[in-house]
Amino acid sequence: MQTNTVKTKLKKGEAVIGTLLNVPSARLAEFVALCGYDFIVIDQEHGIIGVEAAEDMVRACELQRCVPIVRVSHLHSHTILQALDIGALGVHIPNVNTADEARRAVRLSRYAPAGERGLAGVRAARYGLREKMADYCRQANEEVMVIAHVESVEAVRNLDEMLAVEGVDVYYLGPSDLSNSLGQPGVQDAALQKVVADAIAKIVRAGKVAGTIATDAATARKHLDSGVRYIATQALQMVATGSAAFLKAVRG
Repeated sequence: MQTNTVKTKLKKGEAVIGTLLNVPSARLAEFVALCGYDFIVIDQEHGIIGVEAAEDMVRACELQRCVPIVRVSHLHSHTILQALDIGALGVHIPNVNTADEARRAVRLSRYAPAGERGLAGVRAARYGLREKMADYCRQANEEVMVIAHVESVEAVRNLDEMLAVEGVDVYYLGPSDLSNSLGQPGVQDAALQKVVADAIAKIVRAGKVAGTIATDAATARKHLDSGVRYIATQALQMVATGSAAFLKAVRG
């Protein structure tokens, strides 16, 4: 099984930079991985990526030694099982609002005795051909990451209890959904920024890993300076930003 270099870096106290990709294309995943990101999040929540396309995108990431992570559509045993069975080394799980939900996310991502993930000779286990299943299960429990999304008023309110849950690797702030939960969808105002900053500070004080999205380098730098160690960009937004800057420079 591939070593999860993102998890290794986070355990050493380092920061990691990745990107979200919501287009079902192994070729694009390979291209983005070659850019040097630590990880790619294959987005099945807001994208149109089916399980077969996601599996090919996982393969593309592996070829470039970029950690493949899948953002599943919701907290459900089958969606998490499929993402991990195809070889993802982590799952982004949206709308984790309580400590019980965080514990469930961990259980569904781990084999017994740490969890209740179903076991079979799947791709992640080299189809049962090259590894002893017991060794694979042990390694999978060590390497797979759980990234819990904190993206609602309820989740922020319950954050202290959620931070006490063992097995969550990253607490990921989602500002867009938070703005929606605050009743002002899409409004990135000072009130929202304070909610995000306070949550990040609480996560960092608890000795846990805070994560969030950054759509430009200045924002990423600001988050890193505040203690965030898991940053995700938007791959297509990077393309759009670069294209807009180029066209403006050429056209004047």
